[in-house]
Amino acid sequence: MDHIANHPATADMQAADAAHHLHPFTDTAGINETGARIITSGKGVMLRDSEGAEILDAMAGLWCVNIGYGRNELADVASRQMRELPYYNTFFQTSHPPVIALAEKIAALTPGDLNRTFFSCGGSDANDTNIRLVRHYWASLGKPSKTHIIARQNGYHGSAMGSASLGGMAAMHAQGGLPIPGISHIAQPYWYAEGGELSPEEFGLQAARALADEIERLGEDNVAAFIAEPVQGAGGVIVPPSTYWPEIQRICDAHEILLIADEVITGFGRTGAWFGSETYGIRPDIMTIAKGLSSGYQPIGGSVLSEKVAAVFAEKAGEFNHGYTYSGHPVAAAVALENLRILDEEGIVDTVATDTGPYLAKRWAELGAHPLVGEARISGMMAALELSPDAAGRKPFEEGGVAGLICRDHCFASNLIMRHVGDKMIISPPLVISKAEIDIVIERAHKALDLTMADLKVQGLMR
Repeated sequence: MDHIANHPATADMQAADAAHHLHPFTDTAGINETGARIITSGKGVMLRDSEGAEILDAMAGLWCVNIGYGRNELADVASRQMRELPYYNTFFQTSHPPVIALAEKIAALTPGDLNRTFFSCGGSDANDTNIRLVRHYWASLGKPSKTHIIARQNGYHGSAMGSASLGGMAAMHAQGGLPIPGISHIAQPYWYAEGGELSPEEFGLQAARALADEIERLGEDNVAAFIAEPVQGAGGVIVPPSTYWPEIQRICDAHEILLIADEVITGFGRTGAWFGSETYGIRPDIMTIAKGLSSGYQPIGGSVLSEKVAAVFAEKAGEFNHGYTYSGHPVAAAVALENLRILDEEGIVDTVATDTGPYLAKRWAELGAHPLVGEARISGMMAALELSPDAAGRKPFEEGGVAGLICRDHCFASNLIMRHVGDKMIISPPLVISKAEIDIVIERAHKALDLTMADLKVQGLMR
């Protein structure tokens, strides 16, 4: 990354940013006081800021830059498509080559009979689509009472009115009148914090059976679907016990409800398989995709339907009065198609499964031995550390989130982007990360843990 683009001084950009830009999920007063860190370029797993510092991005942006930064092939494809057909919609009995080719490629990659995609601009609006889609599906089958959707506490499905309601984030529900009616939440499969004296296997069954209890409470005739992430991402990389998903699948099979796997984060290689549903043995009726679909190079997402669901829309549902101006945008579709070609032809998903993923798991387990860490867990290229004042006892800090924030700041100071969720430290690096770059992540994370523990001792927060 030798090239630094010609740009205004950092302070001038920070001032303009503070004056005119409202950031997502950000305390505006706080960022305006400190000034945003201005990212100017990226290559592979590394970013460069406006001051010339190189930063290892262990979060792949927002879990999305699967093939890494700086792949010129995607820029070339976007340029060609913009010159040929920069935009056209897919509303009025029209289609175009990029969206046709992408839909066909997704059908080939997704497991089972997930063969038809309704395109969106990202994960949030794809999950909004899913709400309308499953309700129209049941109404088309003469069962209009089946409208209720069951989701999970601390799950994340986006930030639009519908998708944020599907998510179970208390802080999001506290703003804007959420959740909307017709959605309820069951417990998450979070053994570390909520499993008590149960074994992970026992707790996995208990957490899954909460779904059966909620279906019984609501009445099966009123329930349309259950939605969940194979691994909860934004909730803190909550990896379910081995017993969880088989029991969820059994319950969905035993009742007349649709199973939606939200693969926005876990899709396209993140778990070491093309999809988390393959890793965890899930047979979804609908799969939500985004992020790794284009490696974040263009905003695109979708809802991939099984033959069972697609057949109703093809034969009985009539006109589906739903869509987005940019559904199947030709430039986004062309870029996504090129991204999938790179993931496929360069064997990136296989490398995660057999080489770099196992290496990261081995090195991540070493961080689990740190006295500040109560648990180190991982699924492919997404991992978490539980920070604890009493690691052996799985005890939380009395003031939650302080330790995580301190650790995150130490990571940032060491030019490592590692995110904190409460007192969980999480990573989700680009799938192209090398073993040498994994070593850098571990080295900088270990240093941050040491500095964090020293700070916590000074503040009297360690037991």
